[in-house]
Amino acid sequence: MPNIKTLALNESREMRFRGGHSLCQGCGIPIVVRTVLNSIDTPVVVINATGCLEVATTRYPTTAWNVPWLHVAFENASAAASGVETAFRALIKRGALPDDKPITFVTFGGDGGTYDIGLQSLSGALERGHRFLYVCYDNEAYMNTGIQRSSATPFGADTTTSPAGTVSFGKAQQRKDLTAIAIAHHIPYIGQSAISHWQDLSNKVKFATTNMEGPAFLNVLSTCQLGWRHEPKDAISIARLAVETRFWPLYEVIDGHYRLTHEPLDNIPIENWLRLQGRFKHLFKPENKGLLNEIQTHVDKEWQRIYDLCESDKPYFKALEQSNQQLKINPSYA
Repeated sequence: MPNIKTLALNESREMRFRGGHSLCQGCGIPIVVRTVLNSIDTPVVVINATGCLEVATTRYPTTAWNVPWLHVAFENASAAASGVETAFRALIKRGALPDDKPITFVTFGGDGGTYDIGLQSLSGALERGHRFLYVCYDNEAYMNTGIQRSSATPFGADTTTSPAGTVSFGKAQQRKDLTAIAIAHHIPYIGQSAISHWQDLSNKVKFATTNMEGPAFLNVLSTCQLGWRHEPKDAISIARLAVETRFWPLYEVIDGHYRLTHEPLDNIPIENWLRLQGRFKHLFKPENKGLLNEIQTHVDKEWQRIYDLCESDKPYFKALEQSNQQLKINPSYA
């Protein structure tokens, strides 16, 4: 699996995502993009949904992209990726392109363009079985357009459309579990990662793209210093704490089998993570103690659900290791 030297070597050979963009100081998105692209050995084609990444990297007449890149609209990145991937296979079938030079198709979208506006096109592309990797950089709100709440925004968060004040405590709904929705499509590979765990992300990208017999989906927690209201220098530590408090479990699902890729050693209270972000500061008023308890209860319940699923599949992965079989995706999913 890739290590930091491999990623650095890949970037020195071909800088697929360059500087000069206008993403904010402390933004987690460039970490996601560079880690993903530097973990793929084949040539890549990138399809980009509207959002922070697209807007901040393609201001006319400049671009930060050094690979073939396509943007169509907010809602149809997966549909565009489906068309590009299908055209590639059709050209190979016609003999217009060689069949021994694979290309990896990667789609990037934020939570607004993935959880909400682009969900229908994503669902269709996953169900049809197109061979592409979809990467959601999840910063938990519509950060590019003014920090409006999305269905990825956590319960209790203060946003411009779910403001905390005298009549509201912030977002009143629990966040959507998009990773579970992707799993429900029965695709070959789904993973959840975070910018704080670059090697975990790189390993998942490498496995998904090396064994690509169908669509793969990665949901990556990506901090936003503007929307989360924290110091830019704290981005990585806050993302790491989201993992260590078990708010954001790192796991993968391969051919329907669950596996934890990181298990926190200590049971750190969720309020340690919430306290570092201005969007949650109102929750620490005495009258909101019950909300903190509700959040902790939900985190514990969701962690236990995922942990139990992973535990039940341990014999499957252990049997593979004992038989010295290489873990691969079942082609029947294609």
